[in-house]
Amino acid sequence: MNKALLLLNMGGPNNIGEVELFLRNMFADRNILPMNPYMRKFIANIIISKRLEDVKENYRLLGGKSPLPDLTAQLVTKLRERLSLPVYAAMRYVPPFADEALYRCQREGVEELILFPMYPQYSTTTTLSSVEDIEQRCAAMGYAPKITVIDPYYDDYDYIEICCEKIMEAMKGRETREYDLLLSAHGLPMSIIKAGDPYQNQIEGNVSAIKTYLASKEIVFHDIKLVYQSKVGSSAWLEPNLADVLRNPTHRKVLIYPLAFTIDNSETVFELDIEHREIAEKLKYEDFVVAKCMNDDEKFVQLIVDRVDACTV
Repeated sequence: MNKALLLLNMGGPNNIGEVELFLRNMFADRNILPMNPYMRKFIANIIISKRLEDVKENYRLLGGKSPLPDLTAQLVTKLRERLSLPVYAAMRYVPPFADEALYRCQREGVEELILFPMYPQYSTTTTLSSVEDIEQRCAAMGYAPKITVIDPYYDDYDYIEICCEKIMEAMKGRETREYDLLLSAHGLPMSIIKAGDPYQNQIEGNVSAIKTYLASKEIVFHDIKLVYQSKVGSSAWLEPNLADVLRNPTHRKVLIYPLAFTIDNSETVFELDIEHREIAEKLKYEDFVVAKCMNDDEKFVQLIVDRVDACTV
């Protein structure tokens, strides 16, 4: 059976002109704003009118685009060298959209799509949204391949090992016992969690597995805390909020590891390493370190290859 691999992610603007497209597509997503379409459009217009120029400015500080597309392209290149099947990136809100890969797969007679979510933990707002996008686009094209979705890997041993290697890479030359390790996950509104989204439970499982692994290697931090970032609006979100934790320091040497991302993006490079660093500098933290995501790390490439191979036996 002819197969192809699609890496699912929300994407990031390739230039300043795509920022509005990114925001409009994101807030048009019924999994992001679960309400009737008219109310969703109304709320989206309010949010975008308030935030558009600020978000554009954030991307200007990143050089005019998200780092995510280029990093994903590097990962795709490495995967193509290791796998004997086509590999494509399929972004949810900005190009390259899934259509590009799906039309090619349809033309080439691909009978099975293996979907690898770049989100380690499952959420309706990420994995489900991306999978539904693929299904809907296939239906619109009259294309009916078998669809196989790789399971969440947030507590797989090899994934946890890579997380901890990234943590220790960031700590190079530093004494772990002197630092708080803040495991920062993207936040979600409590309304989505209460509706049955498993994200919080999987994040907590991810944290527990990292703590267990570090303990097994006798790596000791001053403290290890789960925190959530990226809150928008005044409704209740998952807590504790990273900004609040930083503004009320109990310890002034911290390492932040971005727990819910595998590819660096504006939430890691801007929000964590620029925006939250400013908080730490104002409060005179002694050291503020942000770890890198997995990106195209060789061990992450191998993890994906192993998951795909398990599907193709």
